[in-house]
Amino acid sequence: MDEFDEDDPGTEEWVAKERDVSLCPCKSRLPYAGCCQPFHHGTARPETAEQLMRSRYSAYFFRLVDYLVETTHPDTREPQLKMELESIIHQANWSFLTILSTTRGEKEDKRGKVEFSAKYYVDGEQYELHENSRFKRYKGMWKYLDGKA
Repeated sequence: MDEFDEDDPGTEEWVAKERDVSLCPCKSRLPYAGCCQPFHHGTARPETAEQLMRSRYSAYFFRLVDYLVETTHPDTREPQLKMELESIIHQANWSFLTILSTTRGEKEDKRGKVEFSAKYYVDGEQYELHENSRFKRYKGMWKYLDGKA
């Protein structure tokens, strides 16, 4: 088995290949390459509020700040959002997502809600976020509007 060496220039390529074939962190049971990765790379757009919610969870998992900013609705996107996310994104290690319910948010809807629970670790201690997230279309694309814990 190859030894992992983060200073080896080939390590980044190896990690990317492993990520592509690994199961998606959103717990869809699909490979990342066939689930959230196309959204993260901009080659596809979420068709439902739940797909956007899952892709945002995976973006937190992979620390994709730009995706999180881009998928936040302009009505609720604070000017300092990117800076705030960059300052905290490495504090939590996300470990498990459970979708509890969805209300509307389908392909033909303009609004939707997703209730979820997400487990994460900070300094080795486990926490759980329970949120009711609201999503709203903007220029035809699903965006995260806000959430209540």
